[in-house]
Amino acid sequence: MKKMSIYKRLQVVFVVFWISLATVGWAEPINITDDVGNPIRLDEPPRQVVSLMPSATEIIFAVGAGDALAGITYHSTAIAGAADKTIVGGFFSPSADHVMSLKPDLIIVSSFHDKFVEQLPAGVPILVINTLKMNDAFHHIQLIGDLFHRELEASELMKKIQRQLDLIARKVAEIPEEKRKRVMRLMGREQIMTPGNDSFQNEIIRAAGGIAPDFGKSGSVVPVTREEFIRFNPQIIYGCGDDAKAADSFFSQEGWCSVAAVKNHRIHSFPCDLTCRAGIHLGDFVSWLSSMIYTDEFSDADHELLSRKVIHTRPIRILLDYVQDAEIATSILHDFESKSLIINFRSPMAVVSTLEGQRQGVLTVGNHYSPPPCWALNHSCSIKELRANLYSVIGKTAENASFLFTGANMDNLAVKKETFKEMTVYALVTAGVRGNAVRMGTDTGNYYEPGTINMIFLTNMKLSPRAMTRAIISATEGKTAALQDLDIRSTYQPLTAAATGTGTDNILVVQGDGSAIDNAGGHCKMGELIARAAYAGVREAIFKQNGIVGKRDIFQRLADRHLSISQLIADVSCSLCNLQGYKKTFSGRVEQVLLDPAYAGFLEAAMSLSDGVGRETINDISFYETWCLDVAGRIAGKKVAKINTHFSNDVLPRPLSMALNAIFTGVSFLPMQ
Repeated sequence: MKKMSIYKRLQVVFVVFWISLATVGWAEPINITDDVGNPIRLDEPPRQVVSLMPSATEIIFAVGAGDALAGITYHSTAIAGAADKTIVGGFFSPSADHVMSLKPDLIIVSSFHDKFVEQLPAGVPILVINTLKMNDAFHHIQLIGDLFHRELEASELMKKIQRQLDLIARKVAEIPEEKRKRVMRLMGREQIMTPGNDSFQNEIIRAAGGIAPDFGKSGSVVPVTREEFIRFNPQIIYGCGDDAKAADSFFSQEGWCSVAAVKNHRIHSFPCDLTCRAGIHLGDFVSWLSSMIYTDEFSDADHELLSRKVIHTRPIRILLDYVQDAEIATSILHDFESKSLIINFRSPMAVVSTLEGQRQGVLTVGNHYSPPPCWALNHSCSIKELRANLYSVIGKTAENASFLFTGANMDNLAVKKETFKEMTVYALVTAGVRGNAVRMGTDTGNYYEPGTINMIFLTNMKLSPRAMTRAIISATEGKTAALQDLDIRSTYQPLTAAATGTGTDNILVVQGDGSAIDNAGGHCKMGELIARAAYAGVREAIFKQNGIVGKRDIFQRLADRHLSISQLIADVSCSLCNLQGYKKTFSGRVEQVLLDPAYAGFLEAAMSLSDGVGRETINDISFYETWCLDVAGRIAGKKVAKINTHFSNDVLPRPLSMALNAIFTGVSFLPMQ
């Protein structure tokens, strides 16, 4: 046999070497420095990370390294991909025991967590990140990209954010200085507070084109006197979460109610993960805030900077003979990226739409997503104008197109297919339930806007007008069953009412082509398939849009009811509560108790009991009192003779108040040092 030459052998060695690199990944050591100057050297990207920083958690998922996350705080559970991660507590009071039980090879913290870090054994790498300025968002994205060898993904994310910021800077540059509006971020509960002059939050206001307050105070949160508030005279006020409580208690008082924002009802609320973080959604929030500040200017088509056009499409697979093609088209409208589901037919179809009624001769149906910066702009125009703006961009006409409209991202579209023998049903669903979920028959309807849970149904059968209208009932019942099984709460009565839908839902049913079907009710296979597709589609779409799953953690279940441990403790009165740090320590103890699945299950049972009592399907809960005493004793580590009353039945449903009183009573026996 002929011997291999040295040159050939070297070629083989290099091929094997590069194949090995492609298989196991680049083995170059990682050398980074955190925000307090600590050098960190790792031989490879970490595989068991615990992140106490929600902004860092978001970045890790965004650059595609989510598999490396072993533990997160409950403030991060709504992030896409986070539903199955272990909860180690909250940002303010994480459990060192729970963190270390995950055997982390890296823990991400902030300087706020100094005392927590002291509880950890030596040897675990600690990465400290602090968000003080807007540019810290870019620095942290780059840092985490380097940490996980995701430099390309980090670079693309930073470019996207910078494009958004640059666009807003160009748009507001055209607004004269004398028309710039004074904008203030509202914070605090028992007094009016706001971010300090040097905070990233005031940088966000300025990036959005607003005039931020300058009270001569630095820091993340500073108090504001009534005189300072009146002197600044904000024209726009915004906040998040429980900030509305400060607005409710102060803005009806003399002086506080005299500023322009209060008089003109320009007080807005945004999600906390936008207002309180400078991270992957920095560009999104600056864009949204700017559009709220300058709605009139942004609504003027003459001041748009980008051409209205489709910039990208991706196909959607629908295997029905009469469907010519289907795609999601990304387009520019009002200078922002919108996304539309577009389904084209080979020949005209009849449809029934809850937005438009019964239509004939329809060649295209779809579902259009407007991003948050467009929401205020859309509200300033009619539904007819909204259609005209969309159809002019995607090349359709009102005569032969029928579309639904939503604020749920089309990237979160759920496409579900159900079959039985020769029957096929497709459901194309978008869903968001965070802002306007309602329980019909209980909640009050106050306004109208295009839909939030949107469903489009197509079948390989030809539905009669009767079957199409009956399909709407089957689809609605399937949707409501999904919401009930997920325990989606009414936005307006979250403590006592499970949602049956949102206040803006719409359904579109296509006639189809094939064997004639005259019934789509609950006792026939067509109705069953439609309801099954609706149920599965709604659950998947809600998960994609809101990160909600059935087995979510107890802290999220509380948040669904507009409750939090810190808020509950803030409302508690006791002889020790005024001691320095007592409430904060007590809050941490309660959170750590609820990390135990047994106590979380106890509180979850109280939630179910509360709904049962409210519906009058449970009449006697006296035995639950025995369970409450047992739980209080188990937490306290000794027998408890009496449950203290921290919460009354006038504020919370009785079983829920009983459960919380039991937990708080048990925790009150624990040492608070």
